[in-house]
Amino acid sequence: MIDPLNAVHPVSIGAAAVPTPGDVYVIAEAGVNHNGDLDLAHRLVDIAAASGADAVKFQTFSPEKLVSSAAATTPYQRDRGGSSDQRSLLEALTLPKDAWVELRDHATELGTTFLSTPFDLDSAEMLVGLGLPALKVSSGELTNLPYLREMSRLGVVLLVSTGMGTEEEVEAAVEACAEAPGLALFHCVSAYPAPVEECNLRVIPRLTELHGIPVGWSDHTPGLTTALGAVALGAPILEKHFTSDRTLPGPDHQASLEPAALTEYVTATKQLAVALGDGVKVRMPSEEENAVLVRRSWHAARALTAGAQLGGDDLQLLRPEGGVSPAVDIRGRILARDVAAGAPVTDDDLAR
Repeated sequence: MIDPLNAVHPVSIGAAAVPTPGDVYVIAEAGVNHNGDLDLAHRLVDIAAASGADAVKFQTFSPEKLVSSAAATTPYQRDRGGSSDQRSLLEALTLPKDAWVELRDHATELGTTFLSTPFDLDSAEMLVGLGLPALKVSSGELTNLPYLREMSRLGVVLLVSTGMGTEEEVEAAVEACAEAPGLALFHCVSAYPAPVEECNLRVIPRLTELHGIPVGWSDHTPGLTTALGAVALGAPILEKHFTSDRTLPGPDHQASLEPAALTEYVTATKQLAVALGDGVKVRMPSEEENAVLVRRSWHAARALTAGAQLGGDDLQLLRPEGGVSPAVDIRGRILARDVAAGAPVTDDDLAR
C-alpha cells in the first residue's frame, strides 16, 4: 500500500492541511437535515461543533436550477415520506439566502469551518463570496464536466465525490478541475444506507495512486466499521451525515448519526489516525522501561577474571538488558576486567 502522506499534493481547507500526519479531517454533513427550518440548522451547527468535527457542511441550491418539474424522487426519498417529485421535496428543504451568512458566522464563532455543497453556479459564487475555503461537489455532478470546469475557476479548493462513477469518469472529472487551486476526491457509494459489502474501500489507495491527490471517504454506511477501514487505508478526510433526531421526517435522517454517535465517530477515527503512526519500526518511548527488564543480555555464569577467554560455559543469556545484546556473539572474546557471578557482561568488560 502506498503512503498517502508522501504520495499526494496536499490541499488546504482554511487553516487545515489535508493530509495532516496523525489526524483525519472530519466533515459533519448536515446536508438538508434542517428540514427547511433555520433554527434546526443552527442546532446542527452546535451539534457538529460539540462533536469535535473539523467542519460542518450543508447543501445550497435553487430547486428550479437543479431539477425539472417532472423529476421523480428516488426510491429511498419516497420510502421516507418525501414528495413524489423532487422539485416539491427540494423546495421544502430550501433555506433563505440570508441564512448562509448566519450559519457561517455561527460556525466560525464555535471554531468550526463552515462548508456547503452548491448545486448551481450562482449558489457556488454566493458561497465563495461568503469566504468559504472549499466547495463540495456532489456525486451527481461527477459527469457534469462543464459545471466542474466553471467551479474550478472560482479560486477555491474543490472536494469532489465520486459515487456512481468509474475510473474513467473520475479521470475526466479530475482533468475538468485542472484550474482549481486544490482538489481532493471522495470515494463514495451513493446509496442510503450504503451496503457494507459494496464499499470497495481499496478504491481509496487506488485513486490516490492514480491521481496523486487526497482521497477521502464519503460515508453512507451504518456504524464505524468502514470509517475506520478507510482511515487505515489512507483516507485523510471523512464526511458523515448527522442529524439531531433520526426519527424526523426527511430523506436523510435515517442514514445519519445522532449527536452522541457523531461524537463517537469523530473521536474513534481521530484516535485511529494517531495510532497509524509513520510506519517506521522503532522502539517507542512507552516501551523503554519494559525493554530493559524483559530483554536478555549476556551474563557471567560464574565469577570471571580479567584476561580470561570467554567460553560457552562462562556465559548465560538472562534478563535484564544491561549487558551485551544476544545479537552480538561474545564467545571467544577476552575479558578486560573481573566480572562477578551473575553480573551482566558489558562492552566495557571486554578487551578491545
